Amino acid sequence: MLTHLDSQGRANMVDVTEKAVTSREATAEAVVRMRPETLQLIQDGGHPKGDVFAVARIAGIQAAKRTHELIPLCHPLLLTSVKVELQAEAPDAVRIRARCRLAGQTGVEMEALTAASVAALTIYDMCKAVDRGMLIEQVQLLEKLGGKSGHYRKEEEGQA
Repeated sequence: MLTHLDSQGRANMVDVTEKAVTSREATAEAVVRMRPETLQLIQDGGHPKGDVFAVARIAGIQAAKRTHELIPLCHPLLLTSVKVELQAEAPDAVRIRARCRLAGQTGVEMEALTAASVAALTIYDMCKAVDRGMLIEQVQLLEKLGGKSGHYRKEEEGQA
């Protein structure tokens, strides 16, 4: 059942008034593929726009906090933690992991996905002058904890 539709099929925000406040956490990731020279430029700190990872990290954190303004029907949440980690993966990629936490009545999956996505978009924006062929891929939820639906973890490839 789609919870964002009423009995007439119209979109509406889910009423979470009666839901219990519980600890909730979600982790998402995105990967940005680029030319090896672009990754090297980022790692060497030689990018003319500054520290690409620092700016992308801040952008991801800000995006998580503003998810409700970007995605219709998302609740505004009082996040208690947002962590955005960026890791260079030679020869040609940056892996972004975003984790959001709170004690609340609804999950933080969309906030984690938004943080990872906007961090990836920020890398693209900062590096597009030197590499317009970058590819943003594998935007996905890795893990979700808490709430009525319980624990979810994306299975690794090859696992049953």
